[in-house]
Amino acid sequence: MSASTARRVPNDGADGSSRPSLRGWLVAAIVVGVVVVDQLTKTWAVRELADAPVQLAGSDLEFRLSRNSGGAFSLFQGFTPLLALLAVVLAVVLVRALRRTRDPLVLVALALILGGAVGNLLDRVRFGYVVDFLDFAVSGHHWPAFNVADSAICIGVGLLFLDMLRNEEETAPRPDPAPGS
Repeated sequence: MSASTARRVPNDGADGSSRPSLRGWLVAAIVVGVVVVDQLTKTWAVRELADAPVQLAGSDLEFRLSRNSGGAFSLFQGFTPLLALLAVVLAVVLVRALRRTRDPLVLVALALILGGAVGNLLDRVRFGYVVDFLDFAVSGHHWPAFNVADSAICIGVGLLFLDMLRNEEETAPRPDPAPGS
């Protein structure tokens, strides 16, 4: 096949070249987007919510400044160095997984989780705690306060769960049709 008739195959980064791939740009855009929005909203929350919370929907949804030195759901309070170390390890694992995956849904999911982990890690390194500010109640039950990074992590985990369900359906044995049908 001559050079003029050869089909151009887009670089997916798997050939070891240093040219950025579309996958790489997508991952970078998601991770940077999550981190930037997370840090901007946290900066806003620290500046605007220091004096009092802002109610949006009665007592069901409000912006309330909270400083969380623990992990998810305020567990492990006072373990900031350990939580920061775990976040770094998680980030390394996620970067390695992102380099290996080819599934677009998994790619987006892992990028969201990585962006959220980096956003919260930046807080732990800078302040020794994570800034939370979204606080809501459903039927009188208050949920732990959270932030944009936490939301990205939860959405990413949800997408991984959907991918798992999708893969189970694809690999599930199909029943044989009834004889005579």
